Order: sequence, then C-alpha cells, then structure tokens
Amino acid sequence: MLAAQAVDRTGSGVWAAASVLYFTFVCHLDARQVGLLVGVAAVAGIAGSPVAGRLAGRLPVRGLLMGSHLLRVGTMALMLLVHSFAALTAVVAVTCLAERGAKTLEMIFATRVAGERRGTYQALFRTVANAGTAVGAGLAAVGLAVGTTDAYRALIVANGLSYLAAAFLAWRTGELPPAPQAAPAEQAQAGTNPWRDRGYLLFVLRDTALCLDDSLLGVGLPLWLIHHTAAPHALVPVFLVLNTVLVVFLQLPVSRRTDGPRRAATAVGWYGVALLGACAAMAAATGGGAVRGSVALLAAAVLVTLAELIRSVSSWELAVSLAPDQAQAAYLGVAGMSQSVQKSLGPLLLTGVVMTAGPLGWLALGTGVTAVGAVQRLGARRRLAALGRPGSVLVAASAAQPARAVSAAGS
Repeated sequence: MLAAQAVDRTGSGVWAAASVLYFTFVCHLDARQVGLLVGVAAVAGIAGSPVAGRLAGRLPVRGLLMGSHLLRVGTMALMLLVHSFAALTAVVAVTCLAERGAKTLEMIFATRVAGERRGTYQALFRTVANAGTAVGAGLAAVGLAVGTTDAYRALIVANGLSYLAAAFLAWRTGELPPAPQAAPAEQAQAGTNPWRDRGYLLFVLRDTALCLDDSLLGVGLPLWLIHHTAAPHALVPVFLVLNTVLVVFLQLPVSRRTDGPRRAATAVGWYGVALLGACAAMAAATGGGAVRGSVALLAAAVLVTLAELIRSVSSWELAVSLAPDQAQAAYLGVAGMSQSVQKSLGPLLLTGVVMTAGPLGWLALGTGVTAVGAVQRLGARRRLAALGRPGSVLVAASAAQPARAVSAAGS
C-alpha cells in the first residue's frame, strides 16, 4: 500500500505543479475562471471523505480505493478532450471528489492494517508521500520548462498513468478483513452515526482550525513575502524545499513522540504553540530589510513544518481513537472533511482577514489556534476516558459511567 501511495502522490505532485498553468495556457481560461474552478473543485472535494467513509463500512475498501484511482484516470483522459470552463469545472470537481475519497480510504486501510502502530505507519507514509510529491514536482518542472502544448498534455497523461499504476498496486495488495461489528447493545451504547455524535463533530470542527499550517505554507508565506516584506522573491520555492526535506528526515522521530492517543492529545497543544511561533515570525518579518525578512520567514517556514509534523500524526491518531470501533470507517470519513474544509476556507481566511489586518492579524491567528489546540487537548482526553481507551489517566475514574460519559464527551 505504501508503494501505491507513493505513486499516487507522484502524480499528484505533477498535477499540483502543472494544473493552473495547463488551464491558463492550454485551455485559455482567465485568472477569474481558474480561481472559480479551483474553488468549486475544492468544495466538491469536501464530500469525498464522508462518502468514502460511508461506503467503506459496507463494501471492500480495496475495491473502493481502486475505483477512486480509476475514476481519476477517466477524468484525466476527459481533461485532454474538453476545454470549456463549465466542462472543465465538472471534470476537476469529480477529480477532487475522487482524490479526497482515495485519501480517506487509504487512511481506513492503514488503520485496519497497522493497528496500534498506525502512528509509525503514518510517519512512513508521510515520508514516502513527500518524496513522491517532490519527484512529481520535478517531473512537472521539466514539462513546464519546455512550455509547449504537447508538453503540458504529456504531464496530464503522466498524472493519469500514475493513478492507473496506483490502482494496479492496490489490486496487488491483499484484501482487508471486514470491520469489527459490535453487538446491538454495544452499538446503542457507543453510537454508530458520526453525524449524531456531537462530541466527535466538535472534534472535527476544531481539527479544521488545526490544519491551517497547510494554507499558511502554501498561501500565507508566499503572499506575505511578496506584498509585505523586503525578502527576495527567490525565497518562495525555498519554503517548499525546506518543508519537504524536514518532513522526510523528521517525520519518524516526531511520530515516536506522539505515538498513542494520550501523547497525540498532548501534542495537539504543542501544535498551537508551534503555529503561534510561526505567526509571530511572520509578523516580525515586516518593517525591516531583506535579511531580517528572510530570516524571519525561514524561521516561520520551519515552525509551520514542525506544526505540520505534529498534526499529521496526532490528528489521525485522535480521529481513530475517538471513534467507536464498530463504525470506524464512517467516523473517519467525517474526520477527513477537516482538511477539505480547511483547503477551501483557509486561503480566504488568510487573504481576506489575517493579512488585511497586518502583523496583528498574524498574532491574533496564532493566539486563536493555540486556544483551539488547548480546548482540543482537553476534549480529546475526556472522550478517550469516556470510551475507555488505553493510556488515558481518566479511564479508571470514568469506567463506572461509560454510557453517560460517551454522550457528553468532547462537548
């Protein structure tokens, strides 16, 4: 499965680097149309996680994952044939829907296979995925350097072939055992519908705010450098390179420190601290020369990456640990929405509110995320105790009243 994920992310790296330019120079869309297309596609992607989670509770995960990959093979083929704004928007929306569904299915697959070692698996996956994305971006750079219509189309074909290879590798992977089923009395006690579980929905809502490192790295840092600091523009690609290198080398060590539900809950608080430091560095990058701005922004990139390293393991660990075992797939589908929603709303928050407010906006954002992290930590520990998960210091105290605690946990 790691091989399939590596191939998938290589294709995604090609797509991320080339798609906007493809829409602009091959399909001849203007900037407004490209922005609207990307926004609509991101909104469509939000539905991919819960749909995949719902289906994974009823159908074999491997078959669904293969279907998600093959659906994207089809959309890549269609992208070569259609060029109108409306048709492209529909095709890209389906692509994003399948992409988010595939990521959720991968998480469900890994959760069942890795078991209690899911933190280590997630770290290995993150390392492999970042390496694959870097390779894909490098391949895209070659095509973009050529700059012809045929070169752009070749990148789309390469992306489609990567999804085809990922589907083949998923097919070669052994089928998962069925998800555990609880007795009717246990189902009534713990609940099996995530949309009626107020505590879990609050966890997902808070987790959305705790995914802002993604938008900060991809949108906040570059735009802040260009419009509000004296740092050289050539520093922008360095942020991504620095992020990729740090993830490859540090993800496993960080994962060992956040392994298990109790450590993951503690790590959520440190996520907020790391993001606050990054926001403070962003604020400090203004009002000085190129050297001061460059040093501050590089420090912000390092701290954002540290927050990402913490979040990538702790968020998944808690999403799994806070869900009842007999409905894990459906719950993980809902949990997967946090990143999709953040990708849609995060850039708007940064450009429309935070950056408009100047340095104080960054400090306010960092403080707010730190507060959300503290609340998430407390809510996660209470729910872990209510569910009787190992590693919670409150398990013994709450064991006598599990039913009442589950309904109130995290609220």
